[in-house]
Amino acid sequence: MKKPELLVTPISVDDIDTLIEAGADAFVVGEQRYGLRLAGEFDRNDIEKTVKLAHSKNKKVYVAMNALFHNDKVEELNDYISFLDSMNVDAIIFGDPAVLMAVRETAPNMALHWNTEMTATNYFTCNYWGKKGAKRAVLARELNMDSIIDIKENANVEIEVQVHGMTCMFQSKRSLIGNYFEYQGQVMEIENRKLEKDMILFDKERDNKYPIFEDENGTHIMSPNDICIIDELEELIDAGIDSLKIDAVLKSSTYLLEVTKHYRKAIDLCVEDREQYEEIKEDLLADLEEIQPVNRRLDTGFFFKETVY
Repeated sequence: MKKPELLVTPISVDDIDTLIEAGADAFVVGEQRYGLRLAGEFDRNDIEKTVKLAHSKNKKVYVAMNALFHNDKVEELNDYISFLDSMNVDAIIFGDPAVLMAVRETAPNMALHWNTEMTATNYFTCNYWGKKGAKRAVLARELNMDSIIDIKENANVEIEVQVHGMTCMFQSKRSLIGNYFEYQGQVMEIENRKLEKDMILFDKERDNKYPIFEDENGTHIMSPNDICIIDELEELIDAGIDSLKIDAVLKSSTYLLEVTKHYRKAIDLCVEDREQYEEIKEDLLADLEEIQPVNRRLDTGFFFKETVY
């Protein structure tokens, strides 16, 4: 039975060594100018360090370029892709066809992972982008387990699924909160990923708190709960899903480390000793519930139901 890749999103370069020791197989990094909702900001020097550290331990590094690009940024894409190619990154994550075209011009041998976060909902679309050059499709977070398995059975590309972390419910390219503060004659300093600066949209009726943050890509409103299916990995692994992702956006390095350790243990046992996995999976879930941030429950997202919110 194939063991899926354990993919994580580090907060800083300092996380790389400890996450490798914890069992991470690959990393998603990048900078907000080109990538959406990253757990940490990695400039070019950080990317170079990350690639050297990861490759020295036979781990992989994928760089996010999945933002939606306006004309003012299109001219930058070739230069950034050329840099990533020179660093020997293992793949570029894209959603906008502008990135695909720039890769064809600048680094035609670069592996591509297609990720729009919401439109990968059927295997025809996955295979369409596979024919355009994508090696992998990152499935939408709103799919249930049956849909995911059906896509994997019919896809001609690798399939990546998020198994832990928050999801984005809304994005606007505009700085909605910043504009509101400016309208009031105030100045809001946009400090994405400084947790004490985060704002919350509170739904009193449902007692839900939706994290809000702003960055160069606009305003993002995130889910009130975190996905966690550490105790429900059997079907994904039996289906041969290629990559299982832990998304650490708006989380601490300590939290990410513990989650990575637990998923490493869960994946290994699910593949190598299914009986033992069945015995301890509820304990693994209980451990993660203990370290959850206040007011953020764990749930199974859309895996076993059509709607959550």
